[in-house]
Amino acid sequence: MERYELNKYLANFKIRIEDLGKALNIEVLKKEHEENQKIMLNEHFWDDVKEAQRLIGIANDQKDKIDTYESVLSHYETLDELAELTDEGSEDYEMLTKEVTGLDKEIKQFELLILLNGPYDDFTAIIELHPGAGGTESQDWCEMLFRMYQRYATRKNFKFEVLDYLAGEEAGIKSVTARIKGRYAYGYLKSEHGVHRLVRISPFDSNARRHTSFVSVEVIPEIDKEIELDIKDEDLKIDVYRSSGAGGQSVNTTDSAVRITHLPTNTVVTCQNERSQIKNRETAMQLLKSKLAALEIQKQMNLLNDIKGEQKDIAWGSQIRSYVFHPYQMVKDHRTLAESSQTSLVMDGDIDLFINAYLKMGD
Repeated sequence: MERYELNKYLANFKIRIEDLGKALNIEVLKKEHEENQKIMLNEHFWDDVKEAQRLIGIANDQKDKIDTYESVLSHYETLDELAELTDEGSEDYEMLTKEVTGLDKEIKQFELLILLNGPYDDFTAIIELHPGAGGTESQDWCEMLFRMYQRYATRKNFKFEVLDYLAGEEAGIKSVTARIKGRYAYGYLKSEHGVHRLVRISPFDSNARRHTSFVSVEVIPEIDKEIELDIKDEDLKIDVYRSSGAGGQSVNTTDSAVRITHLPTNTVVTCQNERSQIKNRETAMQLLKSKLAALEIQKQMNLLNDIKGEQKDIAWGSQIRSYVFHPYQMVKDHRTLAESSQTSLVMDGDIDLFINAYLKMGD
């Protein structure tokens, strides 16, 4: 990296860090954090446990943002001083340019963190996948996307828990529901809500023809367990059935799976990941609460895209992203126009490009 390029980087860093400080309203944030710390030291702080935990969460988030901002600023100031003292071409100069590249990555990550400021962005994500018309072909595509999100969760060190899984008769998945738990899980994964389209040479077609398949991905935040909703027993239809599985020792021989239908809204949730019917019912009720809360929030705010995004048919013209494996290799997001020719990496969970572009675009 030549000297003029290094200076250009440092000047750009200064502007971006100043913008971060403005976006955070950093001085106000520091004062609010100090006030919250004082409240937490009050002897009656734990009288209301729920409120105390809420405030602790806010204070921890404030501290994390303040510490990250100050770390990035300190890193920049150190590099700026070293740049004036280091001669181009020296060994120290080479180390300096590597540090500059590292700081660029730090700032980009922090910029994305600040974009995750929605009211539900730090919630656990519930993700559901449903194949469109097309039988085995679409069900196989559903399984491919399911694996992609599993791999993404692993990359982010998120916990991935399957709540309900219905396998296809020949191959693939008929439907699947999973809980993805981690910091800002919903904030990142909300970008995935919508119809995903695949174009490829079908492995199930003996004539090796090109097929198009669709899968609907629904992402909602898991609402806090303490949320109060007026759910009447007479509005619920509860069915129990035998859990499906991959076979062998994983097959459950008891009627432990639970399906709950909320009759007024025709909202259906299922859970079969536990061997206990009681635990499956508890989890299913939590899923139902999350879905009903999401519906209520949409109704109150009159913003259809706020929680679940725009609802479209699982068919042509409704897709948010296309995955083309033939006649060329390309994954393209139709909302942000972000694209990648590294289809194998994308299917292996490397979807940050699309998620980051969505966050920067704003929803």
